[in-house]
Amino acid sequence: MVRDQISKVSTVSTVGDVRDDGGGPTVLRIGLGSELRRRREAAGVTREAAGEALRASPAKISRLELGRVGFKERDVGDLLTLYGVVDGVERAGFLELARRANTPGWWHRYSDVLANWFETYVGLEQAASIIRTYELQFVPGLLQTPAYARAVTALSHRDAAEAERRVDLRMRRQEILTVPDGPTVWAVVDEAALRRSIVSRDLMKDQLAHLIELSALPNVSLQIAPFSYGGHAAAGGPFTILRFADPSLPDIVYMEQLTSSLYLDKRADVDHYAIVMDRLCAQVERPDRTAAIIAAIRAEL
Repeated sequence: MVRDQISKVSTVSTVGDVRDDGGGPTVLRIGLGSELRRRREAAGVTREAAGEALRASPAKISRLELGRVGFKERDVGDLLTLYGVVDGVERAGFLELARRANTPGWWHRYSDVLANWFETYVGLEQAASIIRTYELQFVPGLLQTPAYARAVTALSHRDAAEAERRVDLRMRRQEILTVPDGPTVWAVVDEAALRRSIVSRDLMKDQLAHLIELSALPNVSLQIAPFSYGGHAAAGGPFTILRFADPSLPDIVYMEQLTSSLYLDKRADVDHYAIVMDRLCAQVERPDRTAAIIAAIRAEL
């Protein structure tokens, strides 16, 4: 069983390797955590009992099973013993997966400016096969020019060196748009984000031209929610839905706040946001209208 699970997760991590160690470790953590949860439930062990075995809280077991934190091989071994996994080959497979899941992703080199809650998102983003996002205030990070990203970053980070590191990280994240086997990115952007004066007129014109170019990529779909549509299905605010190639991994909804973020992976929550996104895409302008709409806005600047 575990060998089958490792095989499925390893297939996904191979895609991550193609992306220069893209999202491999994050996906491996999620896969290992899911398998440990299945083994715990099959053994009839509660999270409380599992936590006691590790001298930890049930919340830590939850974070481990969700792949939110790294794994200590000793902890994995103790949990396997508690769950009755005694076969040497199976245990070795679990421990090898734990070692690989703890390998830092490329984004670890930006840990000096990367909050823990956002580091998780970067790993998930790099591992995703489909990224669907709705943005109300700004151009989505994956679609920003360096100048636009620099202006947005400067709104909340005054230190020039730190801000530039954050811009570098954002540009590095964007490499998934053009690598082989990269994800499909489906973005809906409110017209307000395209008209907001974040940068100078010339730099904003560059940003809009960049959006037109990106919308022509085969793996990028961009739709505009114009002012004329008034209220729409996603009136609650921006969010992102991440889907992964491995069907055993759950879709995840990500919502960013000022100093933290919210991750939803319960089926009912994810389904709700997926329905909202589907309705939004059906309500706003079609992707084949995007270039003309952006060109018109650009001409008005």
